[in-house]
Amino acid sequence: MPREVVLVGGGHAHVQVMTAFAESRAAGRPWPDARLTLVSPDARTPYSGMLPGHVAGLYDRDEMHIDLDRLAAATGTRFVQAAATGLDRAGRQVRTAGSTAVPYDLVSFDVGITPDLSGIAGADSLAVAVKPIGGFLDKLSDLRSAAARDGGPVRLLIVGGGPAGVELAFALRARLRADRVAIGADPDAVSLVLATSGPLLKSLNAGLRRRTRAALAERGIVVREGVRIAAVSADGAVTEAGERLPADRVVISTKARAPAFLADFGLPTGPDGSLLTRFTLQSLTDPAVFAVGDCATVANNPNQKAGVFAVRQGPVLADNLARALAGKPLRPFRAQTDWLVLMTTGDGNAIGGRGSRLAVSGRWVWRWKDHIDRAFMARFMG
Repeated sequence: MPREVVLVGGGHAHVQVMTAFAESRAAGRPWPDARLTLVSPDARTPYSGMLPGHVAGLYDRDEMHIDLDRLAAATGTRFVQAAATGLDRAGRQVRTAGSTAVPYDLVSFDVGITPDLSGIAGADSLAVAVKPIGGFLDKLSDLRSAAARDGGPVRLLIVGGGPAGVELAFALRARLRADRVAIGADPDAVSLVLATSGPLLKSLNAGLRRRTRAALAERGIVVREGVRIAAVSADGAVTEAGERLPADRVVISTKARAPAFLADFGLPTGPDGSLLTRFTLQSLTDPAVFAVGDCATVANNPNQKAGVFAVRQGPVLADNLARALAGKPLRPFRAQTDWLVLMTTGDGNAIGGRGSRLAVSGRWVWRWKDHIDRAFMARFMG
């Protein structure tokens, strides 16, 4: 009987495991006595690097999604389309929302994060959360339709001052202005405020922050720093200091945590509910359980939640699963201490930087980012 390797979730790392599994077999080095299974509720998975470009209208929805069903067929992976609901570690089974229990010898979780709006009154029902991406995309059409419905002024409040929030502000501005032009309405009637509880882009270098501030100001996007949102209402938001920020829509790109069902595994978790792992990407207490992406945290090297880490973890995870099957020592994953950040402004330009000094901007930076993202997606779209 083959040993069962189960991937729960179709995240950025797991799609790379699927292609590595097929490439090893094609090269005459198949994983020892292994069958690979993907468990995911969705047949398509979004690539977060292309989300701002899609919001801005630079990519269509198909271009930013990987077809998991087709990828599974192409890589010899069994696909179980179901939501995972639990883990029976004693019986070595992944529980699903259907009647199927999927047995495993090794299991890996790459299930992303979910909104955590519990600290903002009214946000669950009145705000639009960016994560998970699928839910946000479903609401994007409604947001665009509402903004263009009567041609009147449109006020958006974006909550979150990290790269994701900044890119989203640029992208929404570009898309809503284009929508307004299409119906003959005034594009300048679209106004955006970007609110952050701390400094804007606090983890990035000074040159990159300066370029971003200049680009935001040039496009009329107002930045409010040191503002913590306490409540969301139908006509805007209220800060902890009691200030009212008027808005027709509030979009939140912060406040997320790992899915709640991970806490039931009896494994160590972090403050955000993520599974704590060793450098080998294995659970601290169960070597048969691996976890990567936003739903996991390397215990001795915690990093920000960013898609770049899941992408970098993919090859290490694939190698370690094969090594575990062969009884070989596993490789450590060492996260970059500085990484490339590329942010589209939604209008054919982008801002980029890395480490403590590199900061660039311009149309060529957008072409660079577009090339990187398309090259990544091309690996899974054949």
